Amino acid sequence: MKKNHQWNLSYFAITFLVLALAQLFFVERHSVQSIPYSQFLQLVGEHKVSELRVDKDQISGKLQEPIDGHDLFTTVRVDPTLAAELAPSGVGFSGVSENTLLNGLLGWLLPFVMIMVLWQFLFRSMAEKQGIGGLMNIGKSRAKVSVERDTGVTFADVAGIDEAKAELVEIVSFLKDKAKYTRLGAHIPKGTLLVGPPGTGKTLVAKAIAGEAGVPFFSISGSAFVEMFVGIGAARVRDLFEQARQAAPCIIFIDELDALGKMRGVGAFGGNDEKEQTLNQLLAELDGFDPREGVVLLAATNRPEILDPALLRAGRFDRQLVIDRPDRKGRQAILTVHLKKISVAHDIDCERIAEITTGFTGADLANLINEAAIVATRRGGQTVNLDDFTAAVERIVAGVERKSSLLRPDERLVVAYHEMGHALAAGTLPGMDPVHKVSIIPRSIGSLGYTLQRPTEDHFLISCQMLKDRIAVLMAGRAAEFIVYGQISTGAADDLTRATDIARQLITRFGMSAELGQSVLERQNPTYLGEHMAGFGQKDYSEQTAREIDLGIRALLEEAYNRAKALLDSRRADLDAGARLLLEKETLTPEEFPPLMPLKSAPDGSP
Repeated sequence: MKKNHQWNLSYFAITFLVLALAQLFFVERHSVQSIPYSQFLQLVGEHKVSELRVDKDQISGKLQEPIDGHDLFTTVRVDPTLAAELAPSGVGFSGVSENTLLNGLLGWLLPFVMIMVLWQFLFRSMAEKQGIGGLMNIGKSRAKVSVERDTGVTFADVAGIDEAKAELVEIVSFLKDKAKYTRLGAHIPKGTLLVGPPGTGKTLVAKAIAGEAGVPFFSISGSAFVEMFVGIGAARVRDLFEQARQAAPCIIFIDELDALGKMRGVGAFGGNDEKEQTLNQLLAELDGFDPREGVVLLAATNRPEILDPALLRAGRFDRQLVIDRPDRKGRQAILTVHLKKISVAHDIDCERIAEITTGFTGADLANLINEAAIVATRRGGQTVNLDDFTAAVERIVAGVERKSSLLRPDERLVVAYHEMGHALAAGTLPGMDPVHKVSIIPRSIGSLGYTLQRPTEDHFLISCQMLKDRIAVLMAGRAAEFIVYGQISTGAADDLTRATDIARQLITRFGMSAELGQSVLERQNPTYLGEHMAGFGQKDYSEQTAREIDLGIRALLEEAYNRAKALLDSRRADLDAGARLLLEKETLTPEEFPPLMPLKSAPDGSP
């Protein structure tokens, strides 16, 4: 077993100090004669003493006639008055001094030892966490290595991404049977980049590949390479690939690659930036290692738009697999995997749960199942049923109920009309997701009520009319308030924000405005972490065009508001009845109030 001996300059200093003190002790002990104070007084009276040195507690000097071969002496002082009284008696007496050598050692050595202890246990541990620890380990990789039994994940634990799994099966086959691919000169791609929103299972897929292949799995985050000193990250990249070559066949997985592979030349730093040096070393390693050695590089990111182009070219990360949010079929498969971990009712329907979880990622679904189990435990149930999953979805989407927040009766009635306006418009307009539940119970996110719609299927294409209908549903809450009270309130603030965003995208991104034509005025950035903040994007159109955009947005909102008022005027009886029932029960479903059911032949919204 190879041992790494680490030497510290402080260890040499301690050894040198101990040897020096020991030498001083022994030399002084063997060359100086200690005599009683009474003998000293006698020698002084006989004029046999010279070169006296008088300290506070000790007297030393030189003898004219050596005693026992020593011509130097030392004695401990005694109080002069007491010495004068004892001298005539002829009794020998001497003073007793404290152990000055021990005091000296403690006075000099103890503070030094305390400093060393503080260095060892405090500063050194903190320095290692900050990347400036022991000089011998400063470039070592922090990759945590696990083998098949440690990952505990196979492709059976990964669901909802069948297309990506089919691509990754080749990597497993290469690691298991390398000769099958190399016999014709082919080699596995050097690098595979997994791209997708957070929570879609990129890290889980990498672990599943290692579990299926039964090879060592080197896992490290991109941020672990970047440290305080320039060059440390590059040294760690070299060390990681060297470890991987020795353990081949194996898998290297770099999570959050964007922390390491950010595009060069962007920002205020030049070529000496630590991140650039680390990225350059990674590029060199990708060019230098032979994929036939059995080292497979996987990486994951949810910010592909900021990666350096040199990192994505062929020969480095040859494949880029998009792991997106699962569709309904994928969500059903993911739920089937996770439901095995909890006790569910025998009549549970995964398809119905998948219908009400549109847009959920794999991590969201795992969290949903855990929340549903908590809800079932809280009510004292023996199994988890569909109502528990519905309550968990509401908790995740809308927040926690705040029943302690009491509204005045007149405010509760306004909220009831507002939410019923949303619900009736959603149930009336064609192509809208059916209403699942309406509630006027305040939620933790700040809403005083909510209308939960349950999509029956995933939409990949949305028509211009569907977008206008969505705006009308959002404006229906304010329209209901105006119809009943003749005035509006601040309750529609969030609705107006969402409606304005849809109207702006309809005009600037989708080219659906008759006045501005089919030109794209605001480009969509390929991001998975949300859009850029409004007002900071670059606008490459004139002020006149900007005014036309503002007028177009205003016209779309006014049109949707008028449609919503006309629609609710035609269903005024349902609006009043639904608001009174909602005020009584606080929560309504279409089964409890049939007018919320989708109409088979919906009107066009005209009065």
